[in-house]
Amino acid sequence: MSAFICVIEDEPDLATLMVDYLKANDFQTIVFNRGDEADLWLQSNNPDLILLDLMLPGMDGLQVCKNQRQRSAVPIIMMTAKTEEIDRLLGLELGADDYICKPYSAREVVARVKAVLRRMCVSAPVPAGAKPSVTLDEQRMSVRIFDQPVELTSVEFQLFSLLYSQPGRIFSRQYILDNIYQDYRVVGDRTVDGHIKKLRKKLNEANEQVELIRSVYGCGYKYEAP
Repeated sequence: MSAFICVIEDEPDLATLMVDYLKANDFQTIVFNRGDEADLWLQSNNPDLILLDLMLPGMDGLQVCKNQRQRSAVPIIMMTAKTEEIDRLLGLELGADDYICKPYSAREVVARVKAVLRRMCVSAPVPAGAKPSVTLDEQRMSVRIFDQPVELTSVEFQLFSLLYSQPGRIFSRQYILDNIYQDYRVVGDRTVDGHIKKLRKKLNEANEQVELIRSVYGCGYKYEAP
């Protein structure tokens, strides 16, 4: 069954072009030209991916993205003519999975859609009787890599669990700070980097053949399934 894409774009000609290209690549689509109408629809519907313009009437794209992240982890690609760095980072910190600046080609957007869907896919089903390559043990706060146990501290386990929950998604340092360190201690980017470094060391000691956590320059960190 083909993926279902929600296109939220207030420029009719651009929205039509995007839909034509998506349909030509066997995607199903629905289109909204207002942020508030799209947000209302998303409250009770679950597309496979959202193409979201930043500047929208009714409700801007950043608010739509923020609201949707409170509801689900559906992949979101933000599209906008605003190219300032702060806008890009703000979009990612609110949970966007990718960011495309206008002007762009419809062919490029379709390629990005396919790439994000590939990254967000869960690892291939494990054959009957086989063990998954990476598992989490909530009770022991440990991770197993190819059945090799990895003992983690509470913070390290929470950090890995967050990244592991959405393979391929880039988590900004600020997002990690807001969701891991909830006791209001004073921490900063260096704290996150330090825990990532220690976590990577422990994971590598268990299996140095796979790199589960990758840095994305200027954006943050992501988990990649082996």
